[in-house]
Amino acid sequence: MNLHLQAVQVATGSDDQESRLVFADGFLAAVLVQLSEQHGEDAGKWFLEAGFGRIDDYRPPIFADLDAAQAWIEARLAGIGESAP
Repeated sequence: MNLHLQAVQVATGSDDQESRLVFADGFLAAVLVQLSEQHGEDAGKWFLEAGFGRIDDYRPPIFADLDAAQAWIEARLAGIGESAP
């Protein structure tokens, strides 16, 4: 599986502006947003703003960094580890 991240800005309605579209083998799989200072101790972490297919989660997870987010996405796409980190 090949993941590709593309930097974008997402209108989240908050100060969270640093975002990535995540493509898996050319298909849009997820949108990740970096949390701003308004999120206190979670500032700088990455949030699953939207997930599609196996990436969709009713409790969107927060990741320490983009590597952790990518590992979780790859696991979900492979059908491994269906819960958030």
